[in-house]
Amino acid sequence: MDRRQQLVSELMDLCHEITWLNKPVLEKALSDYTLSEIEMIEHIALIPYANVTKLAAASYMTRGAISKLAKKLIKQELIESYQQAENKKEIYFRLTKAGQEINQIHQELHQTFLERDKTVFQHMTDDEFDTVFRFIGRYRYHLKNITEE
Repeated sequence: MDRRQQLVSELMDLCHEITWLNKPVLEKALSDYTLSEIEMIEHIALIPYANVTKLAAASYMTRGAISKLAKKLIKQELIESYQQAENKKEIYFRLTKAGQEINQIHQELHQTFLERDKTVFQHMTDDEFDTVFRFIGRYRYHLKNITEE
């Protein structure tokens, strides 16, 4: 296996290990919701003027899947749709109070995971962080260009 293959394999394994470790904790704390629902709630909290197109891009899901998920979250009263006065064509989403509470629990879990893993990061130098960020940025840029061709 060449170094490129090894690096990609290690990155994928790391992502799977993190997911495997975090998933039961997330499922226990937010047992009434799927991971897709939790992720969409998080994206709506983070993305200004979140609409179907922006949410689909952020979630790597189709617009149809986002629409279906949004209807489910609206029915559960976790999100609501709205329109802006100057643009009655576009539909946006925002969290309800209940959705904000779910997002808060989720963000607290992220902080718990960061605290659990802090020993990994505490000895990293700024240069090491910058190197990792540059690599990830280049790789994501490359993949984005491929998908847009």
